[in-house]
Amino acid sequence: MKKFFPVYVRVPLLFAIFFFAIEWIVRGDSDKPAFIEHPVVLILLGLFLFALIAVEMVASATSKIMDRLMTPEERAQKEKEASLPFAETPWVKRLMQKLTNTKTIAQEGDIMMDHDYDGIKELDNDLPPWWVGLFYVTFIFAVIYLLRFHVFDGDSQVAEFEKEMIAAKEQVEEYKKTAPDMLTADQAVFSDDPAVLSAGKALFDTNCAVCHKPDGGGAIGPNLTDDHWILGGGMKNVFNTISEGGRPGKGMVPWKTNFKPSEIEKIASYVISLNGTVPAEAKAAEGDIIWSKSELSADKATEEAPATEEAPATTDAEVAPEAAN
Repeated sequence: MKKFFPVYVRVPLLFAIFFFAIEWIVRGDSDKPAFIEHPVVLILLGLFLFALIAVEMVASATSKIMDRLMTPEERAQKEKEASLPFAETPWVKRLMQKLTNTKTIAQEGDIMMDHDYDGIKELDNDLPPWWVGLFYVTFIFAVIYLLRFHVFDGDSQVAEFEKEMIAAKEQVEEYKKTAPDMLTADQAVFSDDPAVLSAGKALFDTNCAVCHKPDGGGAIGPNLTDDHWILGGGMKNVFNTISEGGRPGKGMVPWKTNFKPSEIEKIASYVISLNGTVPAEAKAAEGDIIWSKSELSADKATEEAPATEEAPATTDAEVAPEAAN
């Protein structure tokens, strides 16, 4: 074997096998390699490489000593065996004998059959053990398959695929609920947190103030401080207006290609926070939809109020007409 796998092949190969085995066992779900995540693994790899090299050195020294102790006949026999092709090596022959159960020429007389066709005789060879073993494996597999899918109604590949797709969709939807950059207008929530409003103000001053003025009083764009809204107030409408743009041909461009949904949510929160303020030179009110940010507090109080028998909780269907108005 040393002829087919010399030391410069054995050492890297064995080290690579050990390395990937350690990675598979220790790494787990981490994105970093195991030897970076756990420095002790690096020490273990170093010790294994040191031991591997030491074993090779000891084996090489032992082989040289054994060569010196051999007689010329033993040395010639060893060289003869080392020069044999891979298929002719003793251990390969023994393996093939066990797998095929072939008979030698001297043993053919024991399995010779009485048939004789023009001097051609037939041998009663047994089936190769590898073939018989494979047949037993397929038989066992067939029995298990029959019981699993036809007796106990196991899921077919199609059913398993459909279940996995349903589970994957549920995971995606669950992820979307908390993923900041996959927000939709329905998921956007107003925040009066100073950090959120500060971030929204910075984006507003850079991109929106040119049309609405820094104080929201309105220039080319409408006044954002009064209660009159062209496309509706509230977090959902403001978020959607910023994202999708205003009225076709008249309103502002869609900003969804410039801002992430999480950034649009911050801008929308800041825009709503401007409602009710008094700018220096406010533009005349525009829009027929009346809404003020005080409704946010009322809606929040309604959601937090416990349901009682005297004041039962309203349903979405009952609130929808009022919101539409």
